[in-house]
Amino acid sequence: MRDDVPDEEIIEALSEIGRKVLMQMMEGENPYIEMKVRTLSNVYFDEKERIIKLGDMKQRRYFLNAGQAKKFMQTLLVAERIKWLLERNRSLSKRQLFYTLKHTIPGTKENTFDEQNESDEILEDLEVTIDVLVERFNIIADSKGVMAGPLVVEDKGDTIDLTKMGSAGYAVPGIVEPDVVKFKECSADYVLVVEKAAVWNLLNEDRYWQKENCILITGKGQPSRAERRMVHRLHKELGLPVYVFTDMDPWGYYIYSVYKQGSINLAHFSMKCGVPEAKFIGFCTSDVNEFNMPSDAFIKMKDIDFKRIKELKNYEWFKNREWQKELDSLRKFGYKIEQDALVMKGLEFTAKEYLPTKIENNMFLP
Repeated sequence: MRDDVPDEEIIEALSEIGRKVLMQMMEGENPYIEMKVRTLSNVYFDEKERIIKLGDMKQRRYFLNAGQAKKFMQTLLVAERIKWLLERNRSLSKRQLFYTLKHTIPGTKENTFDEQNESDEILEDLEVTIDVLVERFNIIADSKGVMAGPLVVEDKGDTIDLTKMGSAGYAVPGIVEPDVVKFKECSADYVLVVEKAAVWNLLNEDRYWQKENCILITGKGQPSRAERRMVHRLHKELGLPVYVFTDMDPWGYYIYSVYKQGSINLAHFSMKCGVPEAKFIGFCTSDVNEFNMPSDAFIKMKDIDFKRIKELKNYEWFKNREWQKELDSLRKFGYKIEQDALVMKGLEFTAKEYLPTKIENNMFLP
């Protein structure tokens, strides 16, 4: 997946899609657009690179096919609008793109798009088809992450010192590509990714990033593309180790794997956002006794939690000995613990005892 493609090349690639469709029509063929299959059947785990990847299976999206005609139309509409934006050097959010394309087709009661997820999926289809990151389409993805620490960036010409962002932190932009966000200075020793915004806030208040000389970032739960891409860049370009801190439950464990290996839904994006060298700092089952967690912090797991544990155990990237042991231990324990619960040991416990102890003693899961 390319991230340094000139606008002119993207415009030409999009135009070529239209030209091929036009040629097929002129030759009396059933017009189609060929693209890679983006389903689980075409996703695999590359054990050598330790990342989730998209395979080479392809499919054709035909116009004269009742089940594909609408998506065929939507693909051309989105491609045309991206071309329009690039030619005019304009940008839109994903939501705005949806609204600019949504209308009722004349003579019918059918809309071009009914839900935003339809246009979002087409964006990803085109991303794979022409092998260019969506961020290069002048489409601004939603971002919810914040960060702080000894890092100076240049954001669209403005110099921003992430040690001077107050209690709110630096909002991770929707597009964090090198031509938009440039790293100017960095003295951090590592990156700490925190699952929950509330825990990030607590650590920021304690100025954990200053005391431990790290970059503190949160995606506020399941991260968006921007946070994942930012963490990848910090690791790849600045050589910073990455530690991920989540809840002790299968959902938190999966969030860790998204930062580390990438995700199934965006397998084509993994090489640009995954950090295979990332380490899981916790919270994990061995911490319950190690840090003497009170039983009041325990939340009884439900059937859906046990089902998710079973699913994780079957993912190739969770099949190493350490993670199989951890997942078995969590299932046997029968309870989950949120990282927020560490405040039961004191408001400064997470910043002054838990995290430093884990890092200094290399108490990680791979």
